[in-house]
Amino acid sequence: MPKKSAPSLPPAGTLVRYCGRDQKRARNVRVLAEASGGCMVVEAVGRAGKLVRLTVKQSNLFPKQPDLFDQGLMAENGPEAS
Repeated sequence: MPKKSAPSLPPAGTLVRYCGRDQKRARNVRVLAEASGGCMVVEAVGRAGKLVRLTVKQSNLFPKQPDLFDQGLMAENGPEAS
């Protein structure tokens, strides 16, 4: 049987989507560093509008979906500029 490869870690500074216990409150976060036990240290905007640091499971981090502004940027600069 082939071994499963470990999931790739997002590099520091990457914007990703965090979906925790409640799927309705998914948020965009910035990856800061790798922590122990399959966790990542991320930075998000808290309820008061201040930046907060969280330690979350890597399995709850997903790639950020392209949005309207990403599409406009690619149309202006072309796909090779990304």
